[in-house]
Amino acid sequence: MLLTQERIYHLTIPLNILQQHSKIDQILVHQQIELLEVITGFETNNKYEIKNSFGQKIYFAVEDTDCCTRNCCGASRPFTMRIIDNMGQEVITLERPLRCDSCCCPCCLQEIEVHAPPGVPVGYVTQTWHPCLPRFTIQNERREDVLKIIGPCVVCSCCADVDFEIKSLDEETIVGKISKQWTGFVREAFTDADNFGIQFPLDLDVKMKAVMLGACFLIDFMFFERSGNTEKEGVW
Repeated sequence: MLLTQERIYHLTIPLNILQQHSKIDQILVHQQIELLEVITGFETNNKYEIKNSFGQKIYFAVEDTDCCTRNCCGASRPFTMRIIDNMGQEVITLERPLRCDSCCCPCCLQEIEVHAPPGVPVGYVTQTWHPCLPRFTIQNERREDVLKIIGPCVVCSCCADVDFEIKSLDEETIVGKISKQWTGFVREAFTDADNFGIQFPLDLDVKMKAVMLGACFLIDFMFFERSGNTEKEGVW
């Protein structure tokens, strides 16, 4: 049976993800500075360059939300993040629903769903309630717990990186980390364009590597995204 062009396209995406992710143990995420947002304070769709440890661009990520949602809901907004490869194909889709933004409320906590390719769920990042620490659980496509992410009590990037440790389920072993990197006084003060580094084992399941990317974006929006003139950094 002959393969249609659409069928070939959908078969190529998982192979491309496998090829890209199986060879890397670190991903760098650089948010682009939006001049309109800097000048006017008007929230625009976030855009990111995603690179490997050699600085080679492997993906481009762009937020897909409407103007009203961005400027009314701020950093708490639901969003769709589309991750595109160098061939212009959408290879990963992240879906963040509208959820509670208060650490004091243990219900309806933050979550992000990861699809790779689009339409095929491969995992979830779910917030775990804790009175002091930012905590998340990494789940596979069957909603089974795989790893945990634990952040610091004080989520502040003043003159230093902020590390969210990726741990085993028993929390005894650190297997990687998601780091919000300090970018200097000027950039930190006047923009919400953040830089992140994601480190994980080279032999980690490629699906979980894609989910780690989703966790990075969720952490960015929850703790480091500006809302008007208010910074989402501070004490958890």
